[in-house]
Amino acid sequence: MDRQALQERYGIIGESDAIKQVVDKIMQVSGTDITVLLQGESGVGKDVTARAIHSLSKRSRKDIVIVNCGAIPEGIIESELFGHEKGSFTGAHEARKGYFEKADGGTIFLDEIGDTPKNIQVKLLRVLESGEFFRVGSSKMYTADVRVIAATNQDLWELVKNGSFREDLYYRLDTVKIKLPPLRERKEDIIPIFRKFVTEFSSKYDSVFQGFSDDAKELLISYRWPGNVRELRNVAEQLVVLEKSQFIDKDRLQKYLKGRQHLGSTDNLPVLSRQDPDDEFESQQSSTDTGIIYRALVEMRTDISDLKKMLAKFLYSTFSEKEIKALPSAVSRNIDPNDISGHIREQMDDSSLGIRSVESSFDGEEEDEVDEIEQFFTDKEIPSIEEAEKFLIEQALKRFDGNRRKASEALGVSERTLYRKLDQYGLQ
Repeated sequence: MDRQALQERYGIIGESDAIKQVVDKIMQVSGTDITVLLQGESGVGKDVTARAIHSLSKRSRKDIVIVNCGAIPEGIIESELFGHEKGSFTGAHEARKGYFEKADGGTIFLDEIGDTPKNIQVKLLRVLESGEFFRVGSSKMYTADVRVIAATNQDLWELVKNGSFREDLYYRLDTVKIKLPPLRERKEDIIPIFRKFVTEFSSKYDSVFQGFSDDAKELLISYRWPGNVRELRNVAEQLVVLEKSQFIDKDRLQKYLKGRQHLGSTDNLPVLSRQDPDDEFESQQSSTDTGIIYRALVEMRTDISDLKKMLAKFLYSTFSEKEIKALPSAVSRNIDPNDISGHIREQMDDSSLGIRSVESSFDGEEEDEVDEIEQFFTDKEIPSIEEAEKFLIEQALKRFDGNRRKASEALGVSERTLYRKLDQYGLQ
């Protein structure tokens, strides 16, 4: 099968060099059992690519089992992947096969692999290397002959560096990597893809699409499409249904794009303007740089806000209002004790956090904790977010004698987030 036939068969539209390279790689790897890692933003077509690889492989007679690792709760993901025995946990009324057993002889597509909990990553590594695994509640070893295709919209190597993804699993998955380009990097494919969707929806809804103006085409091409092909498809469907038999100009199209930008795009961010038309390249670069800086500032503001909330919750769950007000200005200047005792009190369950009465008195251990917090913020007038976060986690664990559930509740984060932070900061 040549490239054009493959694209027509699986609906992979485009003549850009970027999409041609993707199709060529699909043709190269599909006839093997090699592990493939698909990397790309949300909506670029990772699932379509995975189905194409499976359909062209020698395993095509078996089904492809699709698993969204990010959508399965941490408490049941092991059972979903590897199965369980009857009675292995509450509600396990009968034995059940997991996704790997169901995919035996075929292909398993692990979407959003970067969101897999770290304790499951060890077991994934084993099944990828040897095909062996254990059901939950069983000591019997099972095997499955599966071809693995994984996908992520994250940079797995960055996850490895920050400690949330195993390095050995990364190298096992990164055998062959196919990077799927976002729409903004293959602008010449936008109009053909849009026309295909319009044709499909016009037939589906018995509508007539009258076409669109040149300035509407320019808008389609210049728009960043943060949702990629998925967003383009949605816009095409809305135009066919809501603008039935209408000729689409720029203003009419703009209604369906307005407000769809996000912070990943620099189009709607404040930028520096230049009056000299000869400086077009520098102007574009300046706009991009300013957008990046603005985005970083917004993310920093969000991180600081989250950290302040975490500190407030921890202080209020641990100390009385009198004790909080006694903390040094480095702590108190960004946290209003009155707000803690009012707004946060209303949103927090006193019994679950073990909040003490504001009339409670100091004991020797509590005095030491206050001294330690005061010393930390005195030594580090403005500590980094990472330093403050690590310090608060250490204090919470110390306060609750290492009980991670109580510590996570006091900090206002999930146990899963706390475990990830413990790995990230090397805390036991």
